[in-house]
Amino acid sequence: MSEIDAALAASRQAAEQLLGNAESSGPAWGTPRAPGKWSPSQVVEHIARSLDASVAIAHGETSSFPKLPAIAHPLLRIVFRRLLKAKSWPNGKTTRAMNPEAGPPTPADGRARLQAAHARYEAACRELAARGAPIRTPMFGAVPVADFVRFMEQHMHHHGRQLPRHATRA
Repeated sequence: MSEIDAALAASRQAAEQLLGNAESSGPAWGTPRAPGKWSPSQVVEHIARSLDASVAIAHGETSSFPKLPAIAHPLLRIVFRRLLKAKSWPNGKTTRAMNPEAGPPTPADGRARLQAAHARYEAACRELAARGAPIRTPMFGAVPVADFVRFMEQHMHHHGRQLPRHATRA
């Protein structure tokens, strides 16, 4: 199995785990877990938006990811590599474009939304990897596609921990 295949398989598994946890919320699907927190529906929408933004940058288009000054990219790539090594994410705030006021109305709609977004993401990442091209992010600059896929996988795990009945990740 190639590096991109392994990374994308782990990403799909993280998306499925997140969906399973979100779907298990039952009647709480659209209810934030606490004041100022997201509902499972909003978490699914946030992840789908992140994948959509990743597809845009893979295609060289403008995305809703924050654009940081290119002069900062070398330093931010160090942070990126440390996050990959640590396999954890700090708590923080997201940008307005990634902050959903609502998400899909039902778990079935959420599953369809996230699976479709992941399919587009996977295709875009495979296309870049086949060309041997890096993904040129507006936050970190150019990074290897498989590393970016692992970064986004960690993003899914980070949010998956915020949902009920999250199974421990190996």
